[in-house]
Amino acid sequence: MSLQHIRLELAREADAPHGDPGDGYDLVVMLDDQARLDAPALLAAPERTRVRRFRDGETLAVGQLTQGSDGRWLLDFPGEDSDAVGFRLEDERFVAGEYVSLAEPGGRMRPYRVAVVNPLDQP
Repeated sequence: MSLQHIRLELAREADAPHGDPGDGYDLVVMLDDQARLDAPALLAAPERTRVRRFRDGETLAVGQLTQGSDGRWLLDFPGEDSDAVGFRLEDERFVAGEYVSLAEPGGRMRPYRVAVVNPLDQP
């Protein structure tokens, strides 16, 4: 169980036919040996996770990855209406070039490309 930095960038969609690397999320989470979310580790130590919403070089919100009462993974931004819900996030492989879907407030599903996965050094 090691912490990984994952960058998700907006993939191609109607509003962004070429995608938009300036629109996305940075995640610091634990992955298992299959490059999937390490659910037991995440549930045991949610305070170790971080998520950051960014657009055009600006941080819009910072929070944590949490699991909702319905079992879905949430990019939880306390005090914000900008929480995002992962679509089958527990099944996704976080490997550069793969895609994940996140539902934004209001339910709009948007595709994101895994742009970066890097291990974080731990003391």
